[in-house]
Amino acid sequence: MITGEFSSHHAGYVYSRVTKMAVYSINVATGKSEYSGTNNYIFVTLVGEEGESERTLLDNPGLDFCRGAVDQYKVTSPSPLGPLLLVRLEKQRYWLEDNWFCRYVTVEPPGGDKVLTFPCYRWLIGDVKVEIREGTAKTLSGDSLPELLAHRKTELQQRQATYRWLTWTPGMPRCIDAETEADLPQDVRFDNEKRSDFEHSLHYALLELSLKKLAISFGKSWSDLDDFKRIFWKLRSPIAEYCMDHWKEDGFFGYQCLNGSNPRMIQRCKKLPENFPVVPDMVQSSMAPRTNLDKELKAGNIYLQDYAIMDGVPTNTIRGKPQFIAAPLCLLYQHPDDGLIPIAIQLEQTPSLDTPIFLPRDPPLAWLLAKMWVRHSEFQVFQLLSHLLRTHLVIEVFCVATLRQLPAVHPVYKLLAPHLRFTLEINCRGRTQLLSPNGIFKRVVSTGGEGMVVLAQREYKVLTYRSLQPPMDFPDRGVSQLPNYFYREHSLMLWEAILGFVSGVVGLYYQSDHDVQEDPELQAWIRDISQEGFAELPNFGLPSTLGTREELSTLLSVAIFNSTAQHAATNNGQFDWCAWVPNTPCTMRQPAPTDKDAVTMEMIMATLPDVSQSCVQMAITWHLGRAQPDAIPLGQYAEEHFTEGRAQEQIDSFTAKLKEIEEHIWSQNEGLELQYLLLLPSRVENSITI
Repeated sequence: MITGEFSSHHAGYVYSRVTKMAVYSINVATGKSEYSGTNNYIFVTLVGEEGESERTLLDNPGLDFCRGAVDQYKVTSPSPLGPLLLVRLEKQRYWLEDNWFCRYVTVEPPGGDKVLTFPCYRWLIGDVKVEIREGTAKTLSGDSLPELLAHRKTELQQRQATYRWLTWTPGMPRCIDAETEADLPQDVRFDNEKRSDFEHSLHYALLELSLKKLAISFGKSWSDLDDFKRIFWKLRSPIAEYCMDHWKEDGFFGYQCLNGSNPRMIQRCKKLPENFPVVPDMVQSSMAPRTNLDKELKAGNIYLQDYAIMDGVPTNTIRGKPQFIAAPLCLLYQHPDDGLIPIAIQLEQTPSLDTPIFLPRDPPLAWLLAKMWVRHSEFQVFQLLSHLLRTHLVIEVFCVATLRQLPAVHPVYKLLAPHLRFTLEINCRGRTQLLSPNGIFKRVVSTGGEGMVVLAQREYKVLTYRSLQPPMDFPDRGVSQLPNYFYREHSLMLWEAILGFVSGVVGLYYQSDHDVQEDPELQAWIRDISQEGFAELPNFGLPSTLGTREELSTLLSVAIFNSTAQHAATNNGQFDWCAWVPNTPCTMRQPAPTDKDAVTMEMIMATLPDVSQSCVQMAITWHLGRAQPDAIPLGQYAEEHFTEGRAQEQIDSFTAKLKEIEEHIWSQNEGLELQYLLLLPSRVENSITI
């Protein structure tokens, strides 16, 4: 605002500037989830290179800061502030404490200059002061002003005090220092809708099935495989129903090795393991005409699923009764007409008279029970290793390191933040509710308790960084040519899309490999990941420094792929494959059979989970595997951490690529009775939240 007085000067007029108030228009956005709004006092101060605005109480007529609102205010300053550096938000209690979630603040400087966006995405709790930066992503070398350098440093010091490493169990990835989810900072907690849905769905599933259990307890005995239909409930899925009808078929067993809940186990068999003495005559009846086992081994058509990792794992005791496990070897053959089929199964690692090799030409119940034992091992491996360890616990390392080492203005923080949403809380809940000494796994799973930990420790010891990268993993397992391996095809498509997106973003902020090497925050981040998170893993294969843009892009793609696509592949089909309990039993109540001719239906029913265990298996796999009502799909960014157009262009081209993949997967599945839709981008969640 300019006021002036007239003075005659060379027959003209001149303004003498008496006062000069600068007026800034600001918008303040409140979170959209329940309880995000506040009735507390909110103050704002704008901090520029040339001074600070007045500390202004944000107060319009009527209600301010309602859930989902974007409120407009004017902030004045005695003089222009120069380039804006920070927005300082303060919350002060009014009667009752009322937390506030701020999404962002936009500021329009006087004179209609470009509107600036200051992302926040944080809770303000108590009487608190928070300073947020303008949204342009910057590495440390992009900052020279002392105020901004000090802001970066203070933010990281506070975060490192808040987010600390903890060794939950020796020989496992390290995790967040929080005994339960209640110990986590509010910024990484579930929002209220997510929390109530999570808790309600578990209670609903357990109640629904406990009523079924009660009905069965008063009904006829649990004596036949068809009895499992009595707990097969209304929340069915098309695949679960297909599974119930086809689970005994060898072709369906083979399909699940490729596209079931544990699709990363199968490997090409070039030479039979010495502890699996299959001779060609044994399996000749499974071969196509004019060929034999030796020829097919050479041709690359023989595959193996080896559960050696299960050997000698301690077993659970449930309600005073010991449970049993096996460590099977399963040989599979890619038949030219019948597809991938199992041709020989040995249920223990050491061959002996009591460890026969089961074959498709054996008595039907013996062959069926042998396959069930393989599927029982599959339940343990997919839940604890493919799902829990290789997605949840691996990604938690990235979560903790990112929060500890990268300020919110750092481009890598902005890139990863949406893919780490809610993961710390779901992992804390997993540790306390599923995996604890009195958790659900201890109640119904054969490896519950000590066995679960031993199994995860064994896998962690042999975990490699290579195996987390699909372009390495499939060739390493020799499965690049396997037909109908939809998991492989879709994984590679999503990996390429993610890597292309990440490389594009990295290229915006790192002009050369030298820029990567000279970013001290980034180097502290990789050190935290490799030396703190993945401690005691000499053969993991992840360096503790980053030397090139390509190395950085690969690492970020590993983090995003495993928190999105890989998690969806192992988590989202749980109910499909486990709802029909005989297909993937969570426990076995009798030891593995030693005599093919002695297998009866009574023995099978005495071995499979009982009514109570089966009900809990169905409830927990439905609860964990169902589509999440608040899910944000892969490539959708509800929180806009990046504010620059060039970064948004990368996001837009990533979204377009995902749309192409979506259309391809739909057209590929058109008309198929058994569809593989787990890796449809619209069904892949943007982070691990369940």
